[in-house]
Amino acid sequence: MLFNHRFDEFAAQAGRWEQAYGSVVSYRIEGPSRAAQKGAVAALVRSTGSTGSRLPHTGVTEYAEGARKIPAAAVTAEDADLISDLVSRGEVAIHLVLTPMNLPSEASHNVIADLRGSEFPEQIVIVSGHLDSWDLGTGALDDASGVGVAMDVLRIIKAVNPKPKRTIRFAAWMDEEYGGEGGRAYAEEHRTDLINHIAAVEIDYGDGRPLGLSVCASDDRIAPLSRILHAIADPVGGLVNVSDSPGVDLTAMNKAGVPAISPLQDARKYFSYHHTAADTFDKVRASELRQILQLIAPLVYALAQHED
Repeated sequence: MLFNHRFDEFAAQAGRWEQAYGSVVSYRIEGPSRAAQKGAVAALVRSTGSTGSRLPHTGVTEYAEGARKIPAAAVTAEDADLISDLVSRGEVAIHLVLTPMNLPSEASHNVIADLRGSEFPEQIVIVSGHLDSWDLGTGALDDASGVGVAMDVLRIIKAVNPKPKRTIRFAAWMDEEYGGEGGRAYAEEHRTDLINHIAAVEIDYGDGRPLGLSVCASDDRIAPLSRILHAIADPVGGLVNVSDSPGVDLTAMNKAGVPAISPLQDARKYFSYHHTAADTFDKVRASELRQILQLIAPLVYALAQHED
């Protein structure tokens, strides 16, 4: 086994949080189609998180091919509890007034900046976040905090060594939330040179302190980086290889073989604000965000500097 899992109790808990909240998000994404297949005429999905301060969590719903596209909406955690209690007492009638629409597509762009490598400029290490957010808030946690960390990584590395061996590429992806077109467009544009991408790092889980690193990669692509990854990850919790979770923006690159890396984070607070009107700047904890930077900056620099 390539990876020796050495998690403290917090890192292990982080995995359980991610699994629990990820399963709730899957109800929002896939639930309406599943409900339609069982004859439902509409679907209401309890918002992600233990409580939502009466705030609904928005997000993508994907209709399965061939499934009826029934109306679907998110309800607050509090309203979900109320509905559940009422249903336990008898039949409940709900009248839905929904006004969603798909607007025409518009041109948008990823934001790319390179700190060019001095010895192997064709070899790329990506550090990234995504630009777009759901419309109810300002996207401070999801994902301005990730973009801010990624930008600061380049600032710090440039101050330490303005000429790393490999090119370090900052990317702020567009359209992560609605469909991931920014990441796919990048992978398509660079399809002939993705073999020269050493790794792609993305921060997209809010400001929660890091508890380790999550890696999605084949053994042959990650083996040359194993020593670096353990050196960075082990002091803060450990390293886990998640075979099917590269993240939306990195999926297309990852399918082409590029290792996808992200911090494994304490997400307890994140899902109280995720995709809601409460995702605003005042929720960002600078002290915890700084810990993510202290993990990712050395990681990116080590990936750019390591010997073949």
